Amino acid sequence: MKVLNILRSAAVLGGIATLVACGATSSKAASESKPEAAAKTVEIQQVRNATIKVNYAGTAFLIDPMLAKKGAYPGFEGTYKSHLRNPLVELPIPVEEVMQADAIIVTHTHPDHWDEAAQKSLPKNMPIFAQNEADAQIIRKDGFTDVRVLTKDTVFNGTRLIPTGGQHGDDKAIAVAGEVLGQVIGVVFQREGHKTVYVAGDTIWNNHVEAAIRQYQPDVIILNTGYARILGLDGSIIMGKEDLYRASQAAPNAKIIGSHMEAVNHGMQTRKELRDYIAEKGLDSKRILIPADGETYRF
Repeated sequence: MKVLNILRSAAVLGGIATLVACGATSSKAASESKPEAAAKTVEIQQVRNATIKVNYAGTAFLIDPMLAKKGAYPGFEGTYKSHLRNPLVELPIPVEEVMQADAIIVTHTHPDHWDEAAQKSLPKNMPIFAQNEADAQIIRKDGFTDVRVLTKDTVFNGTRLIPTGGQHGDDKAIAVAGEVLGQVIGVVFQREGHKTVYVAGDTIWNNHVEAAIRQYQPDVIILNTGYARILGLDGSIIMGKEDLYRASQAAPNAKIIGSHMEAVNHGMQTRKELRDYIAEKGLDSKRILIPADGETYRF
């Protein structure tokens, strides 16, 4: 099928600002020393696209690095607005600052999550966590020497990194382009005395997401809500505005962050549309968060 062939070609193409205080400080936390309190603070920065940084228990994790300059790659053929070149915008901070991390997590190796610029720029000895051995082998071929596969028993610097399931599109999308869309994961960050953070990754809303929320009861949920679309298929291969609402209902006490927007050609959901939808639904804009590129939240 034509769309499958052109998507396969696209996949091969290799191609703070405002700080928001989230959550009150308990009396116990107030009595702790500043270093102890800082170690228990979770800091999440929206970099660009699906690229985020999670500073958890004093360890900085860089997730799904896409580090190229604006317009470095052709748009994804077979998707909406493919005439636009990716990324659509520049990094909001210097790439050297983005790369300051203790470890990298690659949820899958699509070029808007693990691009040629990241492969060339990141230190080859940086610990990298991949979703499976197939992706780990791809990353090792790029010259990286410390590539590990995430499992339910993975611990890094005392923090559990738990892979969660996902599906990069509905059943029809998988039937048409599943070879290209491939497997994807999310990740739960868990540690005693710290907020639990769930990064859902490139997935639609489904039983995998519901199960992760139910099992881990995350305090912070990060959803990829750019509503990316393939030509000829209804719906999206990742989440959109309705999924923010679903998450708000499934996890009424969690902070929910919308990511992966306004940076690649086939993303159809804008931040303004999400904010308008949040207002329309009467959701709490201090709980449902839509960060600008470069913006950081602390919990």
